[in-house]
Amino acid sequence: MLRISGNIAIPLAEIEIQAVRSQGSGGQNVNKVSTAIHLRFDIRASSLPEIYKERLLNLKDNRISNESVVIIKAQRHRSQIKNKEDALNRLREMIKSVIVRMKPRKPTQPTKASKIKRLEGKAIQSRRKSLRGKIEEE
Repeated sequence: MLRISGNIAIPLAEIEIQAVRSQGSGGQNVNKVSTAIHLRFDIRASSLPEIYKERLLNLKDNRISNESVVIIKAQRHRSQIKNKEDALNRLREMIKSVIVRMKPRKPTQPTKASKIKRLEGKAIQSRRKSLRGKIEEE
């Protein structure tokens, strides 16, 4: 089970994990050892609550395909086990990001002190710039 929070967990049977060869540097080890991990998680077919499925599908994330499948490639580490843990952690963080609902921001007015401070700063800058002009001789 991939534990997301206290009451939400995903069975590992819903997550497809495949080992592939890594890209990039690493010498001959790259050519013979499959250490990178491709993780695939079908959002619609999962056991997540419907509200979280909808929030995940509404995310503007390039890791979510048009078929509503999360695809994560983990190849940061040289070890397959560490890459698997990394991929699962990244999936967990993605799901956690939609669980927490952001409070709507209430617009506020600037305080009187902040208005005065802003105007004083503008006056100082204006004086500073006015002194940069050409000096006129009489």
